[in-house]
Amino acid sequence: MMIVAVVNTKGGSGKTTVATHLAAHFAQKGLATGLADLDPQESASGWLARRPYTLPAIQGVDLEKAKPPKSLARLVVDAPAALKRKAVAEVVETADVLVIPVLPSVFDEDGTRRFLTHIADLKPVKKGKRDICFVANRVRLRSRAADRLDAFLADMNFPVMARLRDTLIYANLAAEGQSLFDVGGARLDDHRRDWRPLLDYLDNCAP
Repeated sequence: MMIVAVVNTKGGSGKTTVATHLAAHFAQKGLATGLADLDPQESASGWLARRPYTLPAIQGVDLEKAKPPKSLARLVVDAPAALKRKAVAEVVETADVLVIPVLPSVFDEDGTRRFLTHIADLKPVKKGKRDICFVANRVRLRSRAADRLDAFLADMNFPVMARLRDTLIYANLAAEGQSLFDVGGARLDDHRRDWRPLLDYLDNCAP
């Protein structure tokens, strides 16, 4: 099983959008996929409850009650913002890959710096045994805020594997328990292409 944790201690960075889309992508590939919602707001669980039964199944996993089923090929974890030191260590110890969404704002830059400081001394990170990447989220292309975010992430030690544009499409799909990978239409092709570098990266990280 490959475990992908979507995590950042800065709230509102779009972790649930990234987590649900990754789970939907894996499920669409025919992989047995689980989605664990550790956020008290349970947004990912709500999305899963709204997901149409006609779409590829994603299994909800309650990590607080039991270990994930061994039958899963992929487990995506939607981590909460208010991670305390011990919880951060547990997520890093468990996950094969950490995906860190970051919004184009000074507040998100500060929060992301603090999060990276928290995990920098953890053994799996220090020894390079965890794959870690950034997702620049809700980006307005060719804007000053996007340029600033690119400059900030360029100074970090991990790659930026996706730049997701700011659009209401994600909110509309979430209301129906769907993702970009569950619907067709050429008008969404550009948005799906935004994800391709991240999806290829995760495929390369897979056991």
